[in-house]
Amino acid sequence: MTNENVTAVKEFFFLGFPGLGEFRFCLFVVILFAYTVTVLLDFMIILLTSTRRSLHSPMYMFLKNFLFSEMCLVTVIVPNMLRVIWMDGATMSVTGCIIQSYLFVSSGTSESYLLTAMSYDRYLAICKPLHYNTIMNHTLQYFLVIFCWISTFLLALIPLSPLVMVKFCGQNIIDHYFCDLAPFVTKACSDTSALELNSFVLAFPMVALPCVLIIVSYVCICVVILRMPSIGSRKKAFSTCSTHLSVVYMFYGAVLINYFTPVKGHSVAINKMLSVVFTVVTPLFNPIIYSLRNQDMHAVICSYIQW
Repeated sequence: MTNENVTAVKEFFFLGFPGLGEFRFCLFVVILFAYTVTVLLDFMIILLTSTRRSLHSPMYMFLKNFLFSEMCLVTVIVPNMLRVIWMDGATMSVTGCIIQSYLFVSSGTSESYLLTAMSYDRYLAICKPLHYNTIMNHTLQYFLVIFCWISTFLLALIPLSPLVMVKFCGQNIIDHYFCDLAPFVTKACSDTSALELNSFVLAFPMVALPCVLIIVSYVCICVVILRMPSIGSRKKAFSTCSTHLSVVYMFYGAVLINYFTPVKGHSVAINKMLSVVFTVVTPLFNPIIYSLRNQDMHAVICSYIQW
């Protein structure tokens, strides 16, 4: 074994998007614009749902926590991504990489859990309307929000212990723009079986279980809507959950494409672009969807514009 292969790695060099040349500045501007708009829209909706009495319903409480989690996710990834693009490659310490990976996983999982809480809220509103206010009281709201935050950050700690024990050696170059777990672990020169097992097992409570619960909720919702006597009542009931359903499609669609499709047939460039969809594009469209498609939110925004 050569000395290069046994040299301990203290930092990684991220290539970002090599080969773009001067076009990387255009990419920098586009991503900076998308990040700025995402954060501003998320902050605007959080502010509106916190200050306007008409938006003090459980759905908007879950929404502002979801958007805050999304702000955390993009802030963990995008600023350093911009640094990598601007410098045409940049370094990050192994410790910094582990922290970024942990915050990315925990923020993404909290989004998944909060979407599940929102689907349960829509289930109660449509399938149990007479008992909605009794069941979805302030105690349950706060419990669900606290549970979503604490459980996801604790779950993300489980693979952190074996990740900290992994030794990295050899070449420190990673053809990516952030510490996504898969390309990150390929640089390991010690046993990663415990980490891989933890990641595989945790995929169920982090992604699969919330997805199944959301599907079950919407199956029940669709059954109730189809049983409604008039077309008008069906449209009204469906409109109350269509916005959330659109965000669910985008979130889990990006997750499934990015992390649960075979990567052998994909080039590295395609895998990175799929990651851009999850870390930049989807977070940008989520607040836009809630601003334009949600009638209550749209009415509040229009009232401010007219004022």
